Amino acid sequence: MPAPKKTPKIKTKPTPKEPNDVSYWREFDRNMLSHSMAHYLMAIDSLRNTLGYARTTDVAVLLEVTRGAASLALGQLKKRGWVGEDRNRFLVLTEEGARITHLVERNFEVLSRFFERVLGVDKDTAFADACKMEHLMSMETGRRLMSLMRFLLSDDELAEKIRKRMTKY
Repeated sequence: MPAPKKTPKIKTKPTPKEPNDVSYWREFDRNMLSHSMAHYLMAIDSLRNTLGYARTTDVAVLLEVTRGAASLALGQLKKRGWVGEDRNRFLVLTEEGARITHLVERNFEVLSRFFERVLGVDKDTAFADACKMEHLMSMETGRRLMSLMRFLLSDDELAEKIRKRMTKY
């Protein structure tokens, strides 16, 4: 007797959620990276680029927090495998920590430029809003937003019409 044929699994796209679906707002709380964590990673990156090293004390001073608070936060980042120490016990970003830091910095750049150059928001507001969102946006959304921004800032006739129209709002 031949073995029964298995029905192949067909991959389907998940059904889009409703805008008020509880899983959307819960995703915010389940984000792997908090606003604070993002800034600790960026502080380490910045210090290593400017000083050549980063210590807990340096991170605390840069972020204007206590050394104890910085130590606790950095401990969490080490547990996640995003921060390590070099042979001199200076803080370093792991490969994954550097990837996350780059993503957050890129998202900040895209968002702040979009808000300022496309939407016409003043620089301080653009920076403040981008800072609030930088760690939440996916790479895909960032890429698509950058593509839209490039088009809207291009010399294309349609882009020029859109920019002109946006000045009315």
